[in-house]
Amino acid sequence: MTTRGEDSLLQMSVHSMPQADEARRVRRGRWQMMLVLLACAAPVIASYFMYYVVRPQGRTNYGELVLPPRALPADWQLQRVGGEGGVVPGSALRGQWLLVTVQPGACDAGCERALYVQRQLREMLGRDKDRLDRVWLVPDGEPVREALLPAMSGGWILRVDASALARWLQPGEGRSLAQDFFIVDPRGDWMMRAPIDGEPKRIHKDLARLLKAAESWDEAGR
Repeated sequence: MTTRGEDSLLQMSVHSMPQADEARRVRRGRWQMMLVLLACAAPVIASYFMYYVVRPQGRTNYGELVLPPRALPADWQLQRVGGEGGVVPGSALRGQWLLVTVQPGACDAGCERALYVQRQLREMLGRDKDRLDRVWLVPDGEPVREALLPAMSGGWILRVDASALARWLQPGEGRSLAQDFFIVDPRGDWMMRAPIDGEPKRIHKDLARLLKAAESWDEAGR
């Protein structure tokens, strides 16, 4: 014969066992999820570790690293210029390295030079050029001359709201957005900028190093 206290203790023990099992299952599930996420991110982390931490000795980046990188807003709605036009979500720009220039629609001589240098930098990558897309962001409503469209063949010309753009990209000190190139990784993170009027060979060297560091997780094409 059990006492009332012993009976209560027995009931508590019986009811606590399923709760303890459930708590263990939840903890185990969380650990498994963390391990899966870590396994997916490991190549990216390793390549950035090699680029930012292991290799800096004995060399200096020409471009300015952006730390922490800034994610491209996936909910952006960009208006494509040329071709069939249409709306392009920000998420469509992910999956490829991007070399971005921000220039007005009424493209002047400085803008045309930026587009030329942008094209040449991609060509200088040789067999790796298919891993890099050129992007011209137009932050105003001015029409883009038809004569400029062939210069961006294979790239993107996209209108973007100027205030939204300013929350993502920032120029170097003393410069405007139109005076810098912006390098964005395949995850959509802006991670480097370089002056458009700088030394193209040194910008190319930065691009080549980045693509080399990312070989283990980045593939050519979208």
